[in-house]
Amino acid sequence: MILILGGTTEGRLAVRVADAAGSPYWYSTRGTLQQIECKNGTHITGALDEAAMTAFCQEHAIRLLVDAAHPFATELHQTAASVAESLDLPVVRVERTYSDETESIRWCIDYADAIRRLEADGITRLLALTGVQTIGKLRPFWERHDCWFRILRREESLEKAVQQGFDPMRLVFYEEEEDASLLARLHPQAVLTKESGDSGGFVQKVAAAQAAGIPVYAVRRPALPAGFEVVTGEFGLRKAIERRVPGFFPLRSGFTTGACATAAAKAALLTLLGKQVGETIPICFPDGEHLSLPVADVHLQPHSQKTATRAGLEERQVLFGPSALAGPKKVLPRVGRSQFFADEATATVIKDAGDDPDITNGQAIVVTVAFSDEPGIQFLQGEGVGRVTLPGLGLPIGGPAVNRVPRQMIEQELTALYDGGLDVTISVPGGRELAQRTFNPKLGIVDGISIIGTSGIVRPFSNEAFVDAIRREVEVAMAVGTPQLVINSGAKSESFLKKRFPDLPPQAFVHYGNFIGETLQIAADLKVPEVTMGIMLGKAVKLAEGHLDTHSKSVVMNKGFLKEVAAEAGCSPATAAAIDRLTLARELWKGLPADDLRLFLSAILTRCAAACAAVYPTASLTILLLDEEGNTFVSNQTNQSITVKCKNL
Repeated sequence: MILILGGTTEGRLAVRVADAAGSPYWYSTRGTLQQIECKNGTHITGALDEAAMTAFCQEHAIRLLVDAAHPFATELHQTAASVAESLDLPVVRVERTYSDETESIRWCIDYADAIRRLEADGITRLLALTGVQTIGKLRPFWERHDCWFRILRREESLEKAVQQGFDPMRLVFYEEEEDASLLARLHPQAVLTKESGDSGGFVQKVAAAQAAGIPVYAVRRPALPAGFEVVTGEFGLRKAIERRVPGFFPLRSGFTTGACATAAAKAALLTLLGKQVGETIPICFPDGEHLSLPVADVHLQPHSQKTATRAGLEERQVLFGPSALAGPKKVLPRVGRSQFFADEATATVIKDAGDDPDITNGQAIVVTVAFSDEPGIQFLQGEGVGRVTLPGLGLPIGGPAVNRVPRQMIEQELTALYDGGLDVTISVPGGRELAQRTFNPKLGIVDGISIIGTSGIVRPFSNEAFVDAIRREVEVAMAVGTPQLVINSGAKSESFLKKRFPDLPPQAFVHYGNFIGETLQIAADLKVPEVTMGIMLGKAVKLAEGHLDTHSKSVVMNKGFLKEVAAEAGCSPATAAAIDRLTLARELWKGLPADDLRLFLSAILTRCAAACAAVYPTASLTILLLDEEGNTFVSNQTNQSITVKCKNL
């Protein structure tokens, strides 16, 4: 069981992550004002001191504390640390992201230091954006000078301000006046805020004050207790929970080939630049999170054995040790190649897809980084990585199949370390054989797999990845000029449809699996003028009820609905009786009288077309209902005008 200490934006993030597991948990807030829905958790309110938190954790068998409280909730942080130490519990801290410090801000250690600096600088008119909890801490200043506090317009906050003796006429409220107009009205000599992070609006507050020419004083966030594991987003929190509380999530998440290639590229470049690489390497993910991936191997290719010996290295030596990445990133200026020990370095990261049935799980993702006389970063095709031969993917034809987001991730990491030209060669041993089990042949990618990943994270049985693959297929189909898109649920229905449309290129046929709605939405987004959808009866009866995702986990066959359709279509009572006896929807093909079957299927397809019109409303859609032998029953939807006709019945 997990206890989340929330009440903040980060608390909401933690709830989203925990709810996705489907496991019970507890969510604690000091007050009652945060409105939050915990689908699988229980929300408790009231301050927890050390004794109360200890008792709660013991009573409810808490195995992990997740501290998602405000960064200035120092008392709560210390309570969590003390309870964790006494009960031997891990603490995961969901930390905010913070902007880089700038010299234009006058940083203060605490509120006492802020008062000292304000008075030393002669500030007598102050706008404090530090919240109602800080009124008491700043009393020595506002008792002697003009001061306004901006707080939330809540009865609880107003009462707290008045109880501390502050003049309610000098209170201003969030979301009732723009920062610029507030500053123009009050004319403060300075603004005092606290380092509340990006989610606390720190950047916006500072920008508004500086635009008005008003100096900003900021109280630094307090340090966290030692021993907290810090994460900065949803993926990091999920990975931490998976590791700390095995079984809370039924399936483990993993990393994409793009994330693995990024980590390997960074490790290789650091090694090439003479830096040590630890057993893990941190990289920045597209959402701004920083997560670390394990590095399996790093080695140099020296200029000569003599040079390598002089460096104390041997060719292909594995370099592990304390990470040199603790400090801020530093771009290393380009110097003569002879200043380094080698021309290139290679690193390997083993792909861990978690519990997703990813064919690349366990594969070595190998990246070689070499100095280049060409400016910028050039991506080269290595063993087992595919080559692009068709347009539509947004990648250079003839170049390696390294998708846009992985390219951006690699470029971001490498340019932060080195500003010269680099060649990056990505290899996946065995990738050529693996590619035959992917969509790549249909996409015109030959000789290997693609380096992919839009988020860097593999969610188990990832719907996102499947839908992303559908989009890429449709983009390629449009790029090669296919006159018609034929979408189908899988290999069996596709084989029937290819016989029906023998003149269409292979790229015209796209699997939607269970994602009918997403596929049609993609077709609408890309302005595909004509779509033919092949569907079998099991999915058709779900689609007819309005379910655009037909996965059995989402929806099952509804016999009551089918009997309603049959009755409205004018079918005989025999059809209702046949529906009651159903085990599988496909039994309807042979279980209904011929006249009833035509009426029933016509009504089903009319409803299917109506459901599809919600996401693909303006073009031409033909729905082919397929039986087990490939016979078809057809519904045409053209500009939302529906006609139905029978074929092969």
